[in-house]
Amino acid sequence: MAGRIPQHFIDELIARADIVEVIGARVPLKKAGREYKANCPFHDEKTPSFTVSPDKQFFHCFGCGAHGTALGFLIDYDHADFVEAVEELASIVGIEVPREENATADRRSLDLFDVMDKASAFYYEQLKHDRRAQAYLRRRNVSGETARDYRIGYAPDSWDAILRQLGDGEHKRQQLVDTGLTMRRDDGREYDRFRDRVIFPIRDARGRTVGFGGRVLDKGEPKYLNSPETVLFHKGKELYGLFEARRALRQIDRLLVVEGYMDVVALAEHGVRYAVATLGTATTPEHLKRLFRVCPEVIFCFDGDQAGRKAAWRALENALGELREGRQIRFLFLPDGEDPDSMIGSEGREAFELRLSGATPLSEFLLQTLCTQTDLDSVDGRARLAELARPLLGRVPEGIYKDLLVDHLATAVGMPGERLTTHLAVAKDSPRRRTANPSATRPARSSLLRRAITLLMHHPKAAAGLDYDNQLETLEIRGIGIFLELLEECKNAPNISTAMVLERWRGRPEMDALARLAAQESLVSDEAAARELQDTIAKMVEESRPRLKTAQLLEKAADGTISEEEKSELQNLLSRRTGTAQPGTK
Repeated sequence: MAGRIPQHFIDELIARADIVEVIGARVPLKKAGREYKANCPFHDEKTPSFTVSPDKQFFHCFGCGAHGTALGFLIDYDHADFVEAVEELASIVGIEVPREENATADRRSLDLFDVMDKASAFYYEQLKHDRRAQAYLRRRNVSGETARDYRIGYAPDSWDAILRQLGDGEHKRQQLVDTGLTMRRDDGREYDRFRDRVIFPIRDARGRTVGFGGRVLDKGEPKYLNSPETVLFHKGKELYGLFEARRALRQIDRLLVVEGYMDVVALAEHGVRYAVATLGTATTPEHLKRLFRVCPEVIFCFDGDQAGRKAAWRALENALGELREGRQIRFLFLPDGEDPDSMIGSEGREAFELRLSGATPLSEFLLQTLCTQTDLDSVDGRARLAELARPLLGRVPEGIYKDLLVDHLATAVGMPGERLTTHLAVAKDSPRRRTANPSATRPARSSLLRRAITLLMHHPKAAAGLDYDNQLETLEIRGIGIFLELLEECKNAPNISTAMVLERWRGRPEMDALARLAAQESLVSDEAAARELQDTIAKMVEESRPRLKTAQLLEKAADGTISEEEKSELQNLLSRRTGTAQPGTK
């Protein structure tokens, strides 16, 4: 999407849109002071905790943590992708989405989508004429209705079936190569990628075919063959069965992530229409983002053997960055030798869904796995458990969910949650353990930086006339780069709003943290914000000067150019950091 719709258009779209109007058309809002309130549309609640701020053009739910701009609301509420949300919001405000700058690229993509849809129709038609493929699906208990719903097809046992069907002319043959339907030899000749395979079309959020998976009928390698990465198909983003699930179910309360095409199809055959599969790759953060746009709960289903648990752990690691209030991730491990297809076939839908209800929460799976690597009966073992968990907890966004996760770990370690939180924060802050008292300088400076970023998120126009020291770029504070980028964005766009800032950070890992800061209540007026921001920056610079001077003197000491006077100054600076008094000092 980036590069197709100019950033200036997104800015204009957000500036023109009225978030109260957009959300009010879908959710009944009531005026509450300067804001509007409603029961949250993203989770069940009796007392309204969903607020909409017309000043910030931003919504936030204090119950489940959902937040965002008018665009973000359309993505979450309408289950739309970014392009669909932009087009919908543009139609609401009465402006046209510009596409002139990329007309050639857009036309090319549309042509390739057309090629893929024609290929899907061809494979689907071929299934009607091949008895072996039909017999295979019957053995797997796939009905004609399910085959139709998932548009399952068959690629003939031929080197040029798709070439003959769609490759009339050099341009069209190149399109077949570009979409991965054919492959090109060293001598320049093409041949079909999929041959004598049951074909599973992979469709995007709009139902357009972007890729295929092919299952060999008899013996052969590989058992499953996927489309390669193309301009239309990216394995790390697409999920097999998600389009079909959204089409079949009006309300999706949970999504089940399984490992194969046939698992999805078999579950659908038994009435479980909310299963999806990754495409020969581990679940990525992008997959999780798409899943959580549809529903608040995701269950991963794996074999119970060692390979299955390793795959589950990879999924857990990739999911940590998407954890927050209102979202739930669980893990279901099947008995050895079983998969979702065989399991639901032998015990039926009711028993299988009972297993889903008893799936292990992510917090339990995380702790159980780490506990197998240490001895909780000893102090050393419990300390090791905390260290094993530290880098994992560092990936979880700040919020209630993380606090509860730390409390859960603290119970296992056997220490108060607040003390464990302090330990984890100090350990994360420094690459090496400190032998003296931790310096109070870094937490104070980090707090100042957080304050500065919060001020920018609430009052982005305050940056317009700001005068700040170039030393900001040299400060060793985690997150200073984010602040400088925000500052530059706001200075260069005097009329920028909170919602416009957030949309500029869409798709970046920092966006959720910025949105949470934007959701906090501001106690500073617009008039006082510029002065407050200037003072906060000045304090950051002032508190960082001793650290900068220390670094300079340490460098001089390392190369042997430090003077006696500088040695004394360095000693004093170091003593202040460690909190130890030196002879002759007070």
